[in-house]
Amino acid sequence: MGSTGFKPDVWAVDRLKVGSIPTPSRHFLNKRIYMHNKKFQKSKVFTISFAHFAHDVYSSFLAPLLPLLIAKLEMSLFMAAFLDISRRIPSLFNPFFGLIAEKTGAKYFVILTPAITATCMSLIGLTSSYVVLLILLFVAGISAALFHVPSPTMIKESSGDKTGTGMSFFMVGGELARSVGPLVATAAVSWWGLEGIYKLLPVGIIASIILYIKLKDYDLERPLRKPKEKGDTKRLLKKYFPFFMVLGGFILFQSGIKSALTLYLPVYLIDQGESLWYAGISLSILQFSGVLGALVAGNISDKIGRKPTLILASTGSAVSVALFIYFNNIFILGIIGFFLLSTGPILMAAVQDTNSNMPTFMNSMYMSINFGVSSVIVFIVGFLGDTLGLNTTYIIFNILAIGCIPMGFLLTRYIK
Repeated sequence: MGSTGFKPDVWAVDRLKVGSIPTPSRHFLNKRIYMHNKKFQKSKVFTISFAHFAHDVYSSFLAPLLPLLIAKLEMSLFMAAFLDISRRIPSLFNPFFGLIAEKTGAKYFVILTPAITATCMSLIGLTSSYVVLLILLFVAGISAALFHVPSPTMIKESSGDKTGTGMSFFMVGGELARSVGPLVATAAVSWWGLEGIYKLLPVGIIASIILYIKLKDYDLERPLRKPKEKGDTKRLLKKYFPFFMVLGGFILFQSGIKSALTLYLPVYLIDQGESLWYAGISLSILQFSGVLGALVAGNISDKIGRKPTLILASTGSAVSVALFIYFNNIFILGIIGFFLLSTGPILMAAVQDTNSNMPTFMNSMYMSINFGVSSVIVFIVGFLGDTLGLNTTYIIFNILAIGCIPMGFLLTRYIK
């Protein structure tokens, strides 16, 4: 076998027992793959980030359309909370999805899910049944879980020694989608009405076709690690239990104000007499500023460390939300989005920093905790919004968001 043009069949290598490969060959393979992995592979990172954008544009339709759906189906905020929860329930199966992704071609999850999510979210305007709406959102939630479990691992493997930077590009794809999505949904309603947004469906299918062309030959390239053995999952859960507890605490304190702003902001503004366009633009300002936050946060965390970056973002979030509640100024939403939505790439990079021999499963645990905790919180936000009003609810969860700061300090033991 010549040294030029050598490219190991990494999927086959990953399935081999380490002991079955002679030591010199094992070192040679590790060195070749390691040197390749040190490089930041822009093409792969940008393609997967595009996939994130294509998927999350459709996922972001619910919030701007929620006021219209509430009026059409005569829902309370409590009932509206179940719509978001139905999207999050599949996240409870993320560890299972992660195990499947460890054993199969994870790239196909990334390729197919934009089309599946686009189909479900483009049809929500046609339904006149609350139950059918729940089912559509539940299927969209399964699709979202299947996408978000393997894709960060693919980003990590393509980012070399710049994991935080790679995660920033990945999160920019998602945050940019959540900036554009509300405007796309609002424009579609203006042109075709709520029932006419199904006309956006073909774009999602085209996106999946493009991703198939770009990713059909994609392979993860990992240095040989200790092979996965029976019982590894249980050992990983035991070893990283404190790590996941701290992450869960951070998410618990943050997700209240995050849900109140990202899901209920249009409802809050329309209740104050603003138009659907004003509400959609406000949500886009919030999300677009999150693009900037996600873009710089990962890179900064690579340089100064995950913990100080996380604490800075948490402090900025709590202060800026308090300013918005007091002044009710749309431009403050830009500051909120920059800090509040910048924590995503930091946390995802921290999970990948654990360097376990089952990185996709580790990410699936993080995603499961993230979406699981957020599901409970969004239910509480809806209930309090109905009983106390959204303004009071914002104040309560802004106070709780201060708890993210000590959680950030507790992460010292586990992240850079």
